[in-house]
Amino acid sequence: MQSKKVLVQRLPHFKGALPAYESAHASGFDLRAQLTQPLLLKPGERALVPTGLALEIPPGFEIQVRPRSGWAAKKGITVVNSPGTVDADYRGEVKVALINLGQEPLEIQDQDRMAQAVLCPVFQAELVDSTELSSTARGAGGFGSTGFSAGPANS
Repeated sequence: MQSKKVLVQRLPHFKGALPAYESAHASGFDLRAQLTQPLLLKPGERALVPTGLALEIPPGFEIQVRPRSGWAAKKGITVVNSPGTVDADYRGEVKVALINLGQEPLEIQDQDRMAQAVLCPVFQAELVDSTELSSTARGAGGFGSTGFSAGPANS
């Protein structure tokens, strides 16, 4: 597996160890909440949760901030703008925009693993002005235009 160096700055309120990959083939590393007091996230509420970290991401890459699958499946906690993007030229604190889509409040504690971060390559599009586009079978069909799978739920 290839790696790419990302410089990490611990901000004054950061506590604990630097993020790390939890297994040999993990694609993401966990981001932990850096809180001075617990944060109660009620159903439907959003919060911007600090990580205490600033990153120097290499040009041509981004960090994608994604929900943790356990919190998403069991509690309904997800990243509002999933995946959140941290651009290579951003040098401020990485914060995670969480939302509670579950039925119960969740108390987020200091050092809770709240999201995961994945380093991803980025390609910038070369936007070319055109008066015409090539045709496809789908054409300009929008949401749901490609049909539905056959099955009892869709009969």
